Amino acid sequence: MRSPDALRPLVLETGVQVHAEGSCLVRLGNTHVLCSASLEEKVPGWMKGKGRGWVTAEYGMLPRSTHTRTDREAAKGKQQGRTVEIQRLIGRSLRQAVDLETLGERQITLDCDVLNADGGTRCAAITGAWVALVLALRAHSLEAALMRRVAAVSVGLLEPGAEGRQGLILDLAYEEDVRAAVDANLVATQALGGAGLELVEFQATGEGRSYTRAEAEALMDLGLQGCAQLMTAQAEALG
Repeated sequence: MRSPDALRPLVLETGVQVHAEGSCLVRLGNTHVLCSASLEEKVPGWMKGKGRGWVTAEYGMLPRSTHTRTDREAAKGKQQGRTVEIQRLIGRSLRQAVDLETLGERQITLDCDVLNADGGTRCAAITGAWVALVLALRAHSLEAALMRRVAAVSVGLLEPGAEGRQGLILDLAYEEDVRAAVDANLVATQALGGAGLELVEFQATGEGRSYTRAEAEALMDLGLQGCAQLMTAQAEALG
């Protein structure tokens, strides 16, 4: 059993999709997300003529990424609220990585498709999408637009007396997430060449009870530690 402050087994495999400018299959335990980055020489209509680029994202879960089959949202004719929320989170997180003026009037679309879901899919998507984004910038000789690293991780607080692991836990699997009294998702960024990490987003929810400021700070500290580990793995994956 891994220690409470350790990530699940992590693999970042690049170049998985041969036609994408950048792609990364991220595997965190049994959570597997395929991320691709597509760079186009255009921006949304509302951005034309402003001399700035844009980074956006689409997210989806394959029907058998979950324990029971989930209908495709395309078959329903609309996206669920959860999907829209996650897409927006991925997009605004990855926009932190890029100088949009240096990018110029170009759009990068990050497609994140969940192959297997076992907790932390949105965090895995952000971490893998950053790798795909960097590869797409490299492919177009636009590395000068890259300003920051971005990674995300889940963290939770499991009550004493519960079966299995207890206390603060990094990178929750599904069975841990559903037992957590408090769970959180944390997105962090680090300037290239910088030392400290800063927060992009911190979402913590009391599932079984409310939580204290001290507990929130402990969750945040553990999440930042996990993001530092993820950023090291991202750098290694990019060579």
